[in-house]
Amino acid sequence: MGAFAFVQPASAPEVRFAALSGESFSTADLRGRVVLVNFWATYCVTCIKEMPKMVETYKKFAPRGYEVVAVAVKSDHPNRVAEFTRRRALPFKVALDTSGELAREFGNVRITPMSFLIDKQGRVLKKYVGEPDWTELHSLVAKALGDPA
Repeated sequence: MGAFAFVQPASAPEVRFAALSGESFSTADLRGRVVLVNFWATYCVTCIKEMPKMVETYKKFAPRGYEVVAVAVKSDHPNRVAEFTRRRALPFKVALDTSGELAREFGNVRITPMSFLIDKQGRVLKKYVGEPDWTELHSLVAKALGDPA
């Protein structure tokens, strides 16, 4: 008879984001919302490919308490990030990781895209390396928002 241990989701790291808008906010400020923290770069082909789906997902769930924080990695140039954000009219928060601290705090993110789905209590529900399975992501977001199954 094997023993089963229920593994509690890990808490998201307590970090402060510096948004392109000039706004500064922390993971604690996002409590009570379901959040996708997405590490990306303007030179990452998969990141660019997934961005329309990020926007679509955001627009679908934002009215019910969903937030996206798109974190441009340290090696990306802030001007390129700002231009991309403006050109694509990204509707969610875009932050710069100019020191690389955010990537370190989220477990040494070295691959883009990499996303972390965080629940209302600040726990990491799922880590996606590469583009998410959008059907699964939508299902997890809906569940985390408290939608009936």
